[in-house]
Amino acid sequence: MDEAGEKKQEIRDAIEKKLEGLSAKEKAEKTRSIENRLFEFANFLESKIVLFYLNKNNEVNTWGIIRRSFDYHKIIVLPGFEQSRHRMKLYKVDNFKNELKDEGPRGVPEPNPANCKQVPVDSIDIAIIPAVCLDEKGGRVGSGEGYYDRFIPRLSITTRKVALAFEEQVLPQVPMESHDKHVDIIITENRIIYKI
Repeated sequence: MDEAGEKKQEIRDAIEKKLEGLSAKEKAEKTRSIENRLFEFANFLESKIVLFYLNKNNEVNTWGIIRRSFDYHKIIVLPGFEQSRHRMKLYKVDNFKNELKDEGPRGVPEPNPANCKQVPVDSIDIAIIPAVCLDEKGGRVGSGEGYYDRFIPRLSITTRKVALAFEEQVLPQVPMESHDKHVDIIITENRIIYKI
C-alpha cells in the first residue's frame, strides 16, 4: 500500500472508532436531523429519480430515509455490485421485501436483478453517495473498493452528488488522489456544506 493509501486507511480506522463511540440513541438523533435537512433541501425535493445506497454499520442509516422517500413519490434506485468487473449497475426498487437479495460485496442487501428493472445512469436526478469521511471541499474517502470513484464520472454533469454524514465524519482535509472523486454537497446533522 502506498503512502496515500496508508493515510486513508488510518483515517478510516480513526473514523470507525469515533463512530463506534456514539450511542445508538445519538446516531438515531443525528440521523433524524440529517433526514430532516435532506427533506428540506430544494434539489432533493425537486428530484424525481434518486440514487440511494443501503448503509453499512456506522454509516448514516438510509433505510428510514428511503422509506420516507417512497411517501414523497420518489423513484428509488439502488446499486447492484458486479464484483468481476468492479462496476455498479443501477436498479429501480419499489419494495424492500420482494426486490432485495442477500448481501452483496459491500456487506448489505442489494437489488435482485431478476425482480428489478435496470435504470440508465443518465436518468438519475440526485445521487446520494456513501463516504467514510469528507472535507468541506467535497473531498471524499470511501471504503477503499473504488466502486463510487469509477461510478461518479458516469453521472450526468447536472446530477447533484450528495453525501449524508455525521459531523464526526467531516475533517479539515482528506487525502485525495487523481482517481478520487468529489461530492457537490454534504448534509450533516448541523449544516449543509456546499463544495467550495
